[in-house]
Amino acid sequence: MEKGEGENQTSITEFILLGFGDLPELQTLLFLGFLVIYVATMAGNILIIVLVVTHRHLHNPMYFFLGNLSCLETCYSSTILPRVLASLLTGDRTISVEGCITQFHFFGSLVTTECSFLAAMSYDRYLAICKPLHYGTCMNSRLCIQLAAGSWISGFLICTIVTCVMSQLIFCSPNEIDHFFCDFTPLIQLSCSDTSQITLIIYIFSFLDAVSPFLLTLTSYICIIATILRIPSTSGRQKAFSTCSSHLIVVAIFYGTIMIVYMLPKSGTMRALNKVFSVCYTVLTPLANPLIYSLRNREVKKALRNAVRRIVTLTKNSD
Repeated sequence: MEKGEGENQTSITEFILLGFGDLPELQTLLFLGFLVIYVATMAGNILIIVLVVTHRHLHNPMYFFLGNLSCLETCYSSTILPRVLASLLTGDRTISVEGCITQFHFFGSLVTTECSFLAAMSYDRYLAICKPLHYGTCMNSRLCIQLAAGSWISGFLICTIVTCVMSQLIFCSPNEIDHFFCDFTPLIQLSCSDTSQITLIIYIFSFLDAVSPFLLTLTSYICIIATILRIPSTSGRQKAFSTCSSHLIVVAIFYGTIMIVYMLPKSGTMRALNKVFSVCYTVLTPLANPLIYSLRNREVKKALRNAVRRIVTLTKNSD
């Protein structure tokens, strides 16, 4: 939405995140639910990081990326959920313009970084299944570090450019955002500046840092599935598919909910549905990732059992 600067409007200094304020009878239940999800998300992802770091048999490219993804998810959840919990607990739904832009900066940076990580992980699985003889030489530690560093740097660099441009905008009344966090579209709709430049920038960067990784991920899995289908034995197909099934589920959940959120109309009953799907990819996806990897991955389950045995042994010895 474009708005001329010549409009006679007063610049505002804070927004009101309406969030779930239209459900006053559910505020306590929502607070407890989000609190449990946040604690479980942090515990699950930190556990994955600890397992990857401390268990030698998990020191390979697949789990290196998984550890980075879990680190990203802890940051991702902490960008949104603490603010939601504080709002539900105190009833204060105001946030300064600077605070809102800062939240968008970290949220956008981490989302675009996750897109790159999912692409890197799909490329790792592509090499492991489609090019097994070259996997060891191609996916070496140097390439893993370069892919991880590139994902983090590109995500934050691109979103820093967007937020620098956004910080130059002037925001006018009304100052209500019908969302539970500061996303790009509702922020731009409240600006009384010319938003054509930043809209063009976000479209270009979205293609570079979100659509392109998605297409790379999709291409990798088309090649992976085609290779798996050519395996003659059923057990061989099952074994090959099991090595990438967890990641495929995570990719489907992440991109599926994002596509629904940003393709649904933003008016009428669709607005409430949009908020529900936003909860799915901003709150539930970071919780689902460690559960999916720990429940469906044999190596992670083995590392978890070993860690539990070690803790039990240490406890008995201390007694």
